Amino acid sequence: MIQIKLPKDVQLIIEKLNKAGYEAYAVGGCVRDTLLNRVPGDWDITTSASPWEVKKIFQRTIDTGLQHGTVTVMLHHIGYEVTTYRIDGEYEDGRHPKKVIFTKSLLEDLKRRDFTINAMAYNEKSGLIDEFSGILDLKRKLIRCVGNAKERFTEDALRMLRAIRFAAQLGFTIEEKTEHAIGDLADTLEKVSRERIQVELNKLLVSIHPECIVKVYQLGLFRYALPGTEEFCKEEVQNKVVRILKYLPDNAILRWAGFLSFCTRASESEQILKGLKFDNHTVEYVSKLIEYFPKEVEPEERKIRYALYEMGEEIYLFYLILKRAELKAKKEIEGIGEERKLDETEYLSHLILKRGDCISLKMLAVTGKDLMEEGILAGKEMGMLLNKLLYQVLDEPSKNRKDKLLAILKELNKKS
Repeated sequence: MIQIKLPKDVQLIIEKLNKAGYEAYAVGGCVRDTLLNRVPGDWDITTSASPWEVKKIFQRTIDTGLQHGTVTVMLHHIGYEVTTYRIDGEYEDGRHPKKVIFTKSLLEDLKRRDFTINAMAYNEKSGLIDEFSGILDLKRKLIRCVGNAKERFTEDALRMLRAIRFAAQLGFTIEEKTEHAIGDLADTLEKVSRERIQVELNKLLVSIHPECIVKVYQLGLFRYALPGTEEFCKEEVQNKVVRILKYLPDNAILRWAGFLSFCTRASESEQILKGLKFDNHTVEYVSKLIEYFPKEVEPEERKIRYALYEMGEEIYLFYLILKRAELKAKKEIEGIGEERKLDETEYLSHLILKRGDCISLKMLAVTGKDLMEEGILAGKEMGMLLNKLLYQVLDEPSKNRKDKLLAILKELNKKS
């Protein structure tokens, strides 16, 4: 008999529900991840108790989604979603059921779930409840729909992307019938909100197998998930992207930059990311990285300081990681790739940063207030003079002293 060690709070919730006369189980992803020796992100509980009955049993609860049967039980400042067994009614929008019917049957509740590996439940008394061979699919490393794949995807079109995302996160393959159903129903993804598509794509790209992004194209989902990236349909582009992604750390900004840099221009990538409802920080950083990516920074201190000034320290360091990944990918594809030059650029870059060379107006030894004391009025002229002083310091860091910069300022004023 398979045994799962439940967290104390999860066991406590199940026991309290049992004591009150209700069934209760840990269910879904937490069971799957535990069986795979992964640490679950959260623990969900399913029960025969109604939401209102759950609220009576526990002292602190949050009404997360009463209409869908979900109450969050708070224990030791951690929330645990407790959801009533339910049967989903007819789906009208390819995403949400028109109505939810509460049931006393665990089997009926498990039937409505997306994939077999997510349709297992567990408690210490009954052990593992696995009506759809989820444990076998875990062993076979297979993503397979519960029941009829077309029905599951018709109910919720986002499940098609989730199938690819789970394959990427777990290193699994998608079962043949499940994969065919995705290809047949790809256009229904159009009904899903951009925010939800973004979440799935993001999880896919930062997974241990980001190369699974190719599946999004092979199964025809890209037209609805990633419009504007048609260039990725070309095999040679896919080969380059797959290899550069392999050498990038699991950072969303770097992975998106590595992916989109071969598919779009910076301005186009900005529109794609905005269309996916990404935050402004991600949009800005990815777009700038794509803009700077084709540039080569020579291993000369002066040129590196100017690059740091132009890009900003954080984006510049991302740029170096991206260039390293590009070099490794090129070496893998073409068998050539000179790393010495990039090694030297990286070494000098870290030396400059460790030394604290001035690479921005904030680091300049004089401020606008200092210039005002010298009779310079605030405005366009002051901005121009500060930038001229900064360029002097980027050329020669030793000039970044107040006395030296004020002397240079006087010389500049004489010339003007």
